[in-house]
Amino acid sequence: MTWSRTLVSAVVVAVGAVLVPGVVQADVVQADVVQADVMTPELDAPCSVDLGGVMTLLPDEQTYVICQEEMFARYVWRAAPVPFEPNSTWLSYGPAITLHGQGMRNPNLSSGQWTATPLDPETVCRVQQETVVEAGVLSAPKVFQGDPGQPLSVEMLPQLFYAQLSGHCLWTED
Repeated sequence: MTWSRTLVSAVVVAVGAVLVPGVVQADVVQADVVQADVMTPELDAPCSVDLGGVMTLLPDEQTYVICQEEMFARYVWRAAPVPFEPNSTWLSYGPAITLHGQGMRNPNLSSGQWTATPLDPETVCRVQQETVVEAGVLSAPKVFQGDPGQPLSVEMLPQLFYAQLSGHCLWTED
């Protein structure tokens, strides 16, 4: 009996949040949308105000998006104009996103010191890097990985060709 009351209460709260917008209900609904959005960003989907200016690469591995403010302090993932200047903050949301470094034209990120902050306690932030050794030759992959739930401080190597960022992490240039 308690289980069915809990289920009915949850349904009533969810329906009420949609049909009767209020300050408390709107905040709860927005938080749920943002959490789901952080895991799998989509074009024109909401993103958290905390991610304003952050970029990521969508699962199609072709569409770069940036979390931008729309009207009334609402943030959404918008397609980034290509090419763009290297961005100093990136979101990886699980599967690896592959970015280009300064060893290529139109880099997505700059070489230097970066910090990856896990966005949940189980996440392991990881980067695999390949650099340009000479024209047409790349280095062997170098992997840097943090511990679950712990920040990772890593140098994005000079002449970086590819960097594959993975884990549910916020990557910030120091």
